[in-house]
Amino acid sequence: MAEVQKSDNPLDDVFTEFLQSPRVFKNRDVLTDRYIPDKLPHRTTQIKALGYTLASILRGARPSNVFLYGKTGTGKTAVAKFVLKNLAAKAKEQGYDMSTAYINCHTVDTNYRVFAELCHFLDVKVPFTGLPTDEVFNRFCTALDEKNTLFVIVMDEIDLLVKKSGSETLYQLTRINTVLEKSRVSIVGISNDLKFKEYLDPRVLSSLSEEEIVFRPYTAQELNDILNDRAHMAFNDGCIDDAVIPLIAAIAAREHGDARRAIDLLRVAGEITERNGDSIITPKHVRMAHDAIERNTVSEVVTTLPIQSKLLLTAIYLQYREREKNDETGVTTGDAYQQYIELCDYMRMEPLTQRRISELINELDLLGIISARVVSRGRYGRTKQITFTVSTRLVHDALSSDIGLKKFLNFS
Repeated sequence: MAEVQKSDNPLDDVFTEFLQSPRVFKNRDVLTDRYIPDKLPHRTTQIKALGYTLASILRGARPSNVFLYGKTGTGKTAVAKFVLKNLAAKAKEQGYDMSTAYINCHTVDTNYRVFAELCHFLDVKVPFTGLPTDEVFNRFCTALDEKNTLFVIVMDEIDLLVKKSGSETLYQLTRINTVLEKSRVSIVGISNDLKFKEYLDPRVLSSLSEEEIVFRPYTAQELNDILNDRAHMAFNDGCIDDAVIPLIAAIAAREHGDARRAIDLLRVAGEITERNGDSIITPKHVRMAHDAIERNTVSEVVTTLPIQSKLLLTAIYLQYREREKNDETGVTTGDAYQQYIELCDYMRMEPLTQRRISELINELDLLGIISARVVSRGRYGRTKQITFTVSTRLVHDALSSDIGLKKFLNFS
């Protein structure tokens, strides 16, 4: 009898084991960012508000600019895409031409790239670099007028574009209707920063005339409803323990109220279940998924921070560790700044001003690494008290990946 040859490829065993394991997922795609559901639980108020603002398109008129504010994972992007999808279908029924462009300013973060991306939506070829920005803008205007349409531009995380490249892009887009002859442009801006308008040039503020819709974080019960809907579509019957959805909803509500991260946690728990060869997702898999996601998120955020933000985070970590030893909680901005100055001296770097450091603290808060809460100190005034919203062990490990900072983590 011929002897069966064993493969030297280690992936053969991996793939065979996976194919033989129980199948948990029915449709994994419904747990990804790409999926926009047919209904958005607990966002009816915001859907209607945005719908009313943009409804003038159905009579061939340009609607007002509108800005959606709220923390990450509160449904802003999903609501914008949901409303525009339905609006485009209705406008077509009414005989009006409407076009939409979606830009994520987290990646498209310069004036040139914004207009190049808008040209791409109109099938106008523009090189990645090399042209004056004004030339790209003019090509966009020319192509848009030829299309003779109502053009809605969704700019997600628009605050990142303004913070990096200034207000010029937004200024040109808010004034573009004075240049166009046949087409009209409206902007739907999406921002995680409620103080976004403080970064805008006064010229932009005067020409925006925008409406605002605020998205509050989801509660545990609301997250429970959202997760139940997705779980029903994502998993085969009988593959999820009854305690899983309430547990994920409680974790998400306690930590961030972020539906996107809650859905990610559910997806990763399912993946771990399949990887382990188990047939039912249990709370044990949820806890394993939570640890894995938090580790990966903290590492990615911290390792990609600019050096000044890393130094500040190191200073906060050192002060926080000292307070833990004395059973104290929270680090004041003043103590964090003094520690940061010391680190700058050791690194022979020019320290930033205390005002700029306060802005960096706000950015770290926005990223979800720390929580900076304003507290009163009586006659000594007010200050921000800083605490970590993630494991300090994970922060330590992420900072340790920077050789220049590693030596400071045992700094006294």
